[in-house]
Amino acid sequence: MTGIGDRQRRLLISTQRDEGNQVRFLVQDVGIGFGAGDAERLFEAFYSTKNDGMGIGLSVSQSIIDAHKGRLWATPNNGPGATVCFSVPGYAGNEAYPSNVAHVDVNPAQNSARTS
Repeated sequence: MTGIGDRQRRLLISTQRDEGNQVRFLVQDVGIGFGAGDAERLFEAFYSTKNDGMGIGLSVSQSIIDAHKGRLWATPNNGPGATVCFSVPGYAGNEAYPSNVAHVDVNPAQNSARTS
């Protein structure tokens, strides 16, 4: 969201229990997002939607999540930005997974985080 200047930069990070005892981690921003053509290539090594991006972050993340029998996906938001999620199998011995949400306002002058 570095280049965003026309709106407040917001980042939503949350975890929740998913169907089938999966744990889901979600990151949603109001950045530039990605186009329909980018969706197919987001997880390819060395592909980036950023001018200065290396294109290895999502590829490496997908390898790690795959190794843990999970899945990783990304969707464009209805408004600005994108949402990236992954889910992995939960720990079978723990029946109570709390859901946590962290709201982070990304502002050069002030950086705050709160959980709810």
